Amino acid sequence: MLQHPQEQRQAKNSVALLRLSLAHCEVAVGERFAPDALQALLWRPGRDTRLLYPDVPAAPAPAATAATAGATPVRLVVLDATWRKSLRMLLEHPALAALPRLSLDAPAPTRYRAIRAARRADQVSTLEATVHALAMLEGPTFDAAPLLDAFGRFVAGVAARLPHDGRPHPGV
Repeated sequence: MLQHPQEQRQAKNSVALLRLSLAHCEVAVGERFAPDALQALLWRPGRDTRLLYPDVPAAPAPAATAATAGATPVRLVVLDATWRKSLRMLLEHPALAALPRLSLDAPAPTRYRAIRAARRADQVSTLEATVHALAMLEGPTFDAAPLLDAFGRFVAGVAARLPHDGRPHPGV
């Protein structure tokens, strides 16, 4: 996870739950990373690195390369930020923009809407996006239900503490 500093301080920070739930979840907090430091975060020997990010006009995905068909374990890189800030992070870091992408095809509706507004229906929380990506990568051996259930309880708890105007907080 490359987490924008403002996300780290959010009470509705879904990465905190991911960090507690996944055995191999590494979080680096920052908005700008030195090229050498970013290189060290992105690449690990024996891993095929993929960026979880859609192909968007402002930052098109690099041309697809030959897939390794699951022969090499995947290192999934996830940006935890608002859409605007994640795009800025992508545009300011050529090493990120050059990574092959993994994007979600029509993700399930988000549970996050109760606590955070989204501009588009396909926008989901970092946790939900990561869980869906892991399910794509791991296949039927990955059981997403416990993590998504815990996230649902987390969202319900945060929503119960929000002002009673019935509106989620802006920020996505």
